[in-house]
Amino acid sequence: MNPSKTRKLFVNVAVKELARSKAFFSELGFAFEPKFTDEKAACMILSTEAWVMLLEQPFFQGFVPAKRELCDTSKATEALLCISCESKAEVDAFTDRALAIGAKPAMPTMDHGFMYARSFYDVDGHHWEIMWMDPKAAAEGPPKDAS
Repeated sequence: MNPSKTRKLFVNVAVKELARSKAFFSELGFAFEPKFTDEKAACMILSTEAWVMLLEQPFFQGFVPAKRELCDTSKATEALLCISCESKAEVDAFTDRALAIGAKPAMPTMDHGFMYARSFYDVDGHHWEIMWMDPKAAAEGPPKDAS
């Protein structure tokens, strides 16, 4: 696999009520690609290279083996979905907005100086982390004394 090749990322998550999930993420400022959105699925645009497919649970189940149960996100974490921001202030504004419109707090704020993150559970219980990283640390790696 060529790591320098530009790849696109499509994350698929099961949602209980598609309209509710779309409304939540619309309130956070996300748009949806109409070509890949219908009554069973919505293609949420994160960037020109990354999308999140919100799939109604029965529709999502059709993409996995029948013997595998869907994760009950009220009891278990299926993944930690992380979105980058351009500043600490943007992290705070994004997370505060999510909490104001129905998200639940997940972990305490992390502030390592070079990296700052907050997290929440969305209306379907998916765990999201919103983070900022100092551009120097992103290019060179974290400071050697960072913990």
